[in-house]
Amino acid sequence: MSFSVQGQSAIVTGAGSGINLSFAKLLLEHGCNVLIADLALRPEAQAIVDQYSTRSNTPRALFQKTDVTDWKQLERMFEVAEQEFGEIDVVCPGAGVFEPHWTNFWRPPGTPESRDSRYGGRFALLDINLTHPIRTTQLAIAHFLRHGTNKRRKHIVHISSIAGQNPNFCAPIYVATKHGINGLVRSLAELDRKYGIRVTAVAPGVIKTPLWTDHPEKLKIVDEKADKWVTSDEVAQVMLALIQQDKVSGIIGDQEGQHGPQFPVRGGTILEVSKTVRPVEVFNDPGPGNRPGNTVSDDGVLIEETFSLLSQQGWGLPKL
Repeated sequence: MSFSVQGQSAIVTGAGSGINLSFAKLLLEHGCNVLIADLALRPEAQAIVDQYSTRSNTPRALFQKTDVTDWKQLERMFEVAEQEFGEIDVVCPGAGVFEPHWTNFWRPPGTPESRDSRYGGRFALLDINLTHPIRTTQLAIAHFLRHGTNKRRKHIVHISSIAGQNPNFCAPIYVATKHGINGLVRSLAELDRKYGIRVTAVAPGVIKTPLWTDHPEKLKIVDEKADKWVTSDEVAQVMLALIQQDKVSGIIGDQEGQHGPQFPVRGGTILEVSKTVRPVEVFNDPGPGNRPGNTVSDDGVLIEETFSLLSQQGWGLPKL
């Protein structure tokens, strides 16, 4: 069965920018109310909220300031969405960070660049990228079951990455979180058959979002002439297709599948999004490979930079 988001309601975390903003915008354009949960809105996100929050009818956009590492705020996010929109149909725990220096494997807690407390017992990167999606998924399932799922299908769409398949010496915690998202999504596949709660994910390649463009320490490994960016809008199209369709095309924008192969969508589906789309299989998957949109030319720069960190006397020791 196909599913239309027209007249439905959604929660999207991290939609103040990037992929999640593109997804929220696409949902709104298709008639779906959206609660945007983030710490703040970039100007382009604020413009979307302003555009849709002034309407007296649906769809509506609502911003709820949310620290996704705070479970109380995650609960409040659902409470506000329910108060404003009623029943929720789509949840995307999309907020994430890409191994920033302030929470980073090679800059351990207590060292100068890290904001992770030496004795805090937590990595912010894990809390944002893995713990928050797990907790939000629990809250979403509880909401869905409370309202009953026999009338219409419910969706939880996660954002994984090609890092969920690949190793990355320079970003091991980020890689661990995306491997974790893949395992979570696949482990919840049976919810689709039993309750009509479909848990899926996209696994993007190199996406032109502020996670890259606002960080010169990452941009330096990209060769603009040789490497191809995948846009956040292209990823959002696939995310919407995971919700609205039972089959997804291997060519972005080809919603009808007329010009490319079609892949079935069910609970546990993970779709890699480079300049083409393909399902990521549980076993014997060939991996992302060198498909356009999956590679950067100069990742050796960051590897050497990491080795230079390790060569410094007293690596990993806390600041005095």
